[in-house]
Amino acid sequence: QVQLVESGGGLVQAGGSLRLSCAASGLTFTTYTMAWFRQAAGKEREFVAAISWTGDSTRYADSVKGRFTISRDNAKNAVYLQMNSLEPEDTGVYYCAADPRKILFSSRLLYDYWGQGTQVTVSS
Repeated sequence: QVQLVESGGGLVQAGGSLRLSCAASGLTFTTYTMAWFRQAAGKEREFVAAISWTGDSTRYADSVKGRFTISRDNAKNAVYLQMNSLEPEDTGVYYCAADPRKILFSSRLLYDYWGQGTQVTVSS
């Protein structure tokens, strides 16, 4: 059974940093594109970042480019999201997702597996 488990969320002041982790099991991790999405209160789940099988390609939403960095460690079956210069607009539940295709999709409809989410709250 495929499982994705996020961790690392919390409360942080504007300008601060957080590092989210996603641990994967039940799938051949090295053959999956991995991604992060987030969902703010009253809004649809939106794309944040994605990373290829080997980690040599990444894609970011314009709103986080230059502030967030996605990475993966295939030996640990884990994907990470380093978030710097956080803003109140970054507040939401962050989810990791997996898809067995070599395309960095930005649509939530194109990912097969999801974690339970971790809350990130950025205060002013």
